[in-house]
Amino acid sequence: MKTSPEDTLIRPARVDEACLLSELALRSKGHWGYSPEFLQACRAELSYGEEQLLSERMRFFVLEGARRIVGFYALVRHSRMEYELEALFVEPAFIGKGFGRLLVEHAKSVASTMGGTKLIIQGDPNAERFYIAMGGVLTGSKESGSIPGRFLPTFSVDLTGDHAA
Repeated sequence: MKTSPEDTLIRPARVDEACLLSELALRSKGHWGYSPEFLQACRAELSYGEEQLLSERMRFFVLEGARRIVGFYALVRHSRMEYELEALFVEPAFIGKGFGRLLVEHAKSVASTMGGTKLIIQGDPNAERFYIAMGGVLTGSKESGSIPGRFLPTFSVDLTGDHAA
């Protein structure tokens, strides 16, 4: 059964889905041609557990279609007005088909509804064009939590509508 963005539902992740989300994150990261050694080095950072899914600071949402998880994201509250897109992963077969856009738009809406005015993103270099297309302004870079010496682009998205992030 084919899944299109119109046939999906975004819902809060369930605690029992932590392992599924961790494996999806690694498959999604692997889509970009990284070596098995690189992916292994990222495994801890891309693994999610019950404590994270139950955390009051984090909110996980899954994109479900045709009775399977197509992608997910995690949102972290840093302050009353600043949120971070902590994770955004889409199954490799669905990358480039509008599912990531649905997840980012949902994350922006959730953060804004909770009073956020700014969404921070640390993205994979392969996703730089995507985050800019989603309204992100390149703000610099931050060292990877998995690979010392590797720096990842950072973005800021204005959630107020006046585009002055």
